[in-house]
Amino acid sequence: MFDSPLSASAYEVLVVDPAVDDETLRKAYRLRLRQTHPDTGGDAALFIQVQRAWELVGTPEARAAYDRGHGFGEAAAPEWSGWRPPAARTDTRPRARSFGQPGGWRRERYLTLIREWAGRGVTLDDPYDPALVRSAPVALRRLLADALAEEATARIVADLGMGYTVWHDVAAGGSDAKIDHIVLGPSGLYGVLSEDFGGPVRLRRGEFIGDGVPGAPIAELLGNMRAVARAAGVRFSGAIVVLPDEDVLQPIEELGKVRGTRVAVVSRSALTTILRRGITGARDIGGNEVFDVRTRLQQTVRFA
Repeated sequence: MFDSPLSASAYEVLVVDPAVDDETLRKAYRLRLRQTHPDTGGDAALFIQVQRAWELVGTPEARAAYDRGHGFGEAAAPEWSGWRPPAARTDTRPRARSFGQPGGWRRERYLTLIREWAGRGVTLDDPYDPALVRSAPVALRRLLADALAEEATARIVADLGMGYTVWHDVAAGGSDAKIDHIVLGPSGLYGVLSEDFGGPVRLRRGEFIGDGVPGAPIAELLGNMRAVARAAGVRFSGAIVVLPDEDVLQPIEELGKVRGTRVAVVSRSALTTILRRGITGARDIGGNEVFDVRTRLQQTVRFA
């Protein structure tokens, strides 16, 4: 929590200026606890966020470390690297077959737009500087948050082993239409959306709702899957939406069929489980069919 480019900072959750003294911060925390406590009609998710915010800034030592890492005050640390591309892995264990660049389209778009937003002729020493990112428009922060989410999913899927094949950033026909990941394994063929809305969201009738939800993410994923399925001549077993652990109420929530396709919303830590066992009722793929589906996708997949 609070490490996503879209997340409210600990100070925003506590509704105080980052420069307040420690006693004012403590009073704000106690007030927010009373305001958000579920027993007095408050929001349970926000109550948890308030507690987490206090863990991050509730002592002088913790607050100083938080400020350095998140670009608050003069002590901001230039070595912070939470939003930078991950370093190359040196792990030599068998990996899933992987094609494409996870988060690549959104990373490139973010870097282009953050420089345009900063102004022509301005040289950005660090386009991922926390203070810069925090001050950028929501649309830019969303690009970076989604890129980070895709990269996190890619690292998890890679550890599934050689029995799986994954294609990242797959173009789905339209100019910006894409599927974040297509995963093929013994449990089936899945279209995967990696999302980060910056906080908990709700589901209604098979779709996400909330102020932080752009468009209709599940409907868009299913439409993009249909486009790829037609082009490749394959059938998807289901669709999976991956969210940060702290933004879901339960690790795996199966929605049943949405527009004819089985859909599950899962936490990052539960992604391996759902990809190994599959969505309930989804069709497994085994034997020669795995090779046939892989070949068809390899011949037709284009990257965003």
